Amino acid sequence: MRALTIRRPDDWHLHLRDGDMLKGVIGDTSRHFARAIIMPNLVPPVVTTADAQAYRERILAALPKGDRFEPLMTLYLTEQTSPDDVEAGKASGLITAVKLYPAGATTNSHGGVRDLDKAMPVLERMAKIGLPLCVHGEVTTPEVDIFDREAVFIDTVLDPLRRRLPDLKVTMEHVTTKEGIDYIRESQHNLAGSITTHHLMINRNAILVGGIRPHYYCLPVAKREHHRLALRAAAVSGDARFFLGTDSAPHIDPLKECGCGCAGIYTSINTMSCLAHVFEEENALDRLEAFTSLNGPAWYGLLPNEERITLTKGDSPIKFPAKIETDAGIVTVFDPLVPLYWHVASS
Repeated sequence: MRALTIRRPDDWHLHLRDGDMLKGVIGDTSRHFARAIIMPNLVPPVVTTADAQAYRERILAALPKGDRFEPLMTLYLTEQTSPDDVEAGKASGLITAVKLYPAGATTNSHGGVRDLDKAMPVLERMAKIGLPLCVHGEVTTPEVDIFDREAVFIDTVLDPLRRRLPDLKVTMEHVTTKEGIDYIRESQHNLAGSITTHHLMINRNAILVGGIRPHYYCLPVAKREHHRLALRAAAVSGDARFFLGTDSAPHIDPLKECGCGCAGIYTSINTMSCLAHVFEEENALDRLEAFTSLNGPAWYGLLPNEERITLTKGDSPIKFPAKIETDAGIVTVFDPLVPLYWHVASS
C-alpha cells in the first residue's frame, strides 16, 4: 500500500501551553487534526468553566488563518472544585471532561488531588451527569518505584474508585504498561484508554542507553519492551476502547536540558507519520483510521469527522525539523529513531 485515505484524526490528549508557546505550536496540531482534548495544567491551571472559556478563546485566536480546529476543553480537578460549576460547564457544551492529576505526578500538577475523598462530591456529580474523568494514572508516594506507579495506581486508586462509582466514565490517559492494557481489556464498561505516539515507538532504553537523553523523558516514563509491545497490540487491535492521545508536550530546550529537566515529548508535528509507520510494521494499516479517527469520538459521544486526509508513502525518508522555533524558545521535535516514509499528502 502506498496511499491511505482516512477520516481526519483527533487528538484526545494534547498540551498546547499558553502565550508564545501556544502560538508557536498550535499550527502543528491544527494542520492535521480536527479536534483535541486540551490539558488544563497551565500556570495557573484551568479550574473553572470561566477559565476554560477564556483559554479556549486564546487558542482560537492563535490558530493559523484558514485552519479548522476545535479545542475540547477540560477542567483541572482540585479538592475545592465546585460540582455546580462542573455541571454548568458540561450543560453549556464547553467542558468535555475533567482531569485528575495526583499531586506531584507530572508538569504543573502540584495543585492536583492529594485526598480523593475530598473530590468525591465532584466525581459523584460527574457520574450522575455522564461527564468523563480523564486520569493521569500514577501514584506519587515515594516508596513506589517510578516504573511501577501505573500498576499501583490501578490497584490502589482506580479500581476502588470505579467500584465506588460504577457509573463514572473514566479515560486512562497515556497508558504505558501491560497491566494498564489488561485492566482496560478486562473491564466490562465505562473504561477506555488513550495511547501516545512515543510510547508506541520507544522503550526506556531511549532515555538511558548511551547517556541520559532528556528529550525522551516523559511522564509516565517509557517502560520495558514488553510493555511497548502490549501497547502496540492494543492500538492496532481495532478494540474501540483504545485511541490516540498524543500527550504532545512542548518545553523549551533549556528546561529539558538541565539538572532537573521537565517531562514531555513534542510529537504533534510528526505523529501521523509515526503512526503510519507503526501500523504498517504491524500489518494493520486498515485499522489506523479506527485508532486515530473513530474510537475516540465514539467514546466521547461525538460524531467522527467528515473531512478526510490522505497519507502517502514515499521512496525517501521524510525530513522533519529537529527543532522548531517559537517566540517562547526552541523546542526539540520527537526523533522516533527510525526513518519515516509516510506523510500527510493532503488534508
